[in-house]
Amino acid sequence: MIKESVFKSFDDKASLENQLADRIAKQLQEAVDTRGKASFIVSGGSTPVKLFQILSKKNVEWSDVYITLADERWVDAESDDSNERLVRTHLLQNKAVNAKFRGLKNMFSSPEEGCSMAIEQLANFPRPFDVVVLGMGNDGHTCSWFPCSKEIDEALSTDKLCVAVTPGTAPNSRLSLSKTAILASRQIYLHIVGEQKLTVYRQALENEDANSMPIRAVLGQHKTPVDVYWSA
Repeated sequence: MIKESVFKSFDDKASLENQLADRIAKQLQEAVDTRGKASFIVSGGSTPVKLFQILSKKNVEWSDVYITLADERWVDAESDDSNERLVRTHLLQNKAVNAKFRGLKNMFSSPEEGCSMAIEQLANFPRPFDVVVLGMGNDGHTCSWFPCSKEIDEALSTDKLCVAVTPGTAPNSRLSLSKTAILASRQIYLHIVGEQKLTVYRQALENEDANSMPIRAVLGQHKTPVDVYWSA
């Protein structure tokens, strides 16, 4: 059994998004005030879109905030499947337009070839990361740590910042931050919506086998605080 993280339940998505945006904005600004700059790791998918839009209007010294992705599909940055496009469209707008964004996708033809350059691109990011926002799939994956991938052991054990992943049951090769990179952070939020995701989260707490449900690698550790934000 995994001890439950801080779990915050909301009656609706709007309440969750507003409160989480307030928390993140406050933590990023505190990091800037204390250390001169902040780092923010975000995830793709449809769940964080409204959160990004709200955050983009917050009073944060965004020019001192470094933003990158927890993972990225190895597709063109203009593709509908690109997490970079999602972030540029919904987060790097309004007051956040001057944030220092670095994507994971680069000119190399595969994530295996592009991994070293992606690591170089993130070399100047403030570490440990200040805020990380993760999502979770119905199979219990987070980032691109897919239980169906042959790279799952590497993703959960390597000391490297990034790992190339080819999922067995999802499209596109991907580049993902590793477990080591994600846990080298000051605060992790797991942002999930809907009854099905709540069921998956409860299943994840039942044991510590991270290979079958990789989100357990985040929920079952005691190094970095994890707050779970859920709404119906």
